[in-house]
Amino acid sequence: MRLSDRFDARRLRPRDPRKGWRWRLGLLLALLIVATGLALSFSGTLLLFERGDILAMQANRATGSTLLISGIVLLWGGIAFWRRLRRRLRQTGSLSLSPELMKKRD
Repeated sequence: MRLSDRFDARRLRPRDPRKGWRWRLGLLLALLIVATGLALSFSGTLLLFERGDILAMQANRATGSTLLISGIVLLWGGIAFWRRLRRRLRQTGSLSLSPELMKKRD
């Protein structure tokens, strides 16, 4: 039994406005996490190669390795957060039906 006269696919999944200030704030937060990770990993690398005088820091290798590891972790986490937000932002609210099911039949 076909009910194509009364069927409305838009009614099944209502679309809410997804591109709001919350998404932009989340993307900005992810960008800040990535920038902090880059800065920490750069300063950790400089401290490991005993170039701390460039940063006006007098620290040992343990501090440099800690900064490098925490910077890499923050960089990885920021990129993962950014990718998750972008994936959610690009998701459509439409139904996932195969094209064969949506064909018009004569």
